[in-house]
Amino acid sequence: MDAKLLIDVARLDTEGEDYSGVLDDAVLELNDDYLKPFAGIRYELFVQQLGHELLIRGKLEQDFDAVCSRCGGDFDFTVRVDDFVTSLEVDEKTEFVDLTDELRESIILSLPTYPVCREDCQGVCAQCGKNLNEGPCSCRAEHHDSRWDVLDSLSKGE
Repeated sequence: MDAKLLIDVARLDTEGEDYSGVLDDAVLELNDDYLKPFAGIRYELFVQQLGHELLIRGKLEQDFDAVCSRCGGDFDFTVRVDDFVTSLEVDEKTEFVDLTDELRESIILSLPTYPVCREDCQGVCAQCGKNLNEGPCSCRAEHHDSRWDVLDSLSKGE
């Protein structure tokens, strides 16, 4: 695995070049106990210089270990960026361009705000804390939250 993705602009083919590989998973340190990357950022990119602009397009993937925000269970998921595009200004003095930060930021921006183990995750019971994906709990379903009763009694403005 590579620690950085460096593009050698001085030797770049005039028609552009394909780049693929895996960046080291240490590139994406999040300092989050509930979301941890593993296996590195996989990339397939096409890099082309157009005048004083370096155009980069392609696909990115990163695997994560996560804790479900609904039920608290552990699960793995993959973030995919199928439409990665960035451009960087270059000139005749530019020898190398480091794309590591752009790839890292694109993966981070694609992360779900609240990762869930599956879309139909039931979460946990608010009263007893039982994981409802494993079956119903024995709590009474008649629990009524009276904090909203005052608002329910207000008539709608006519």
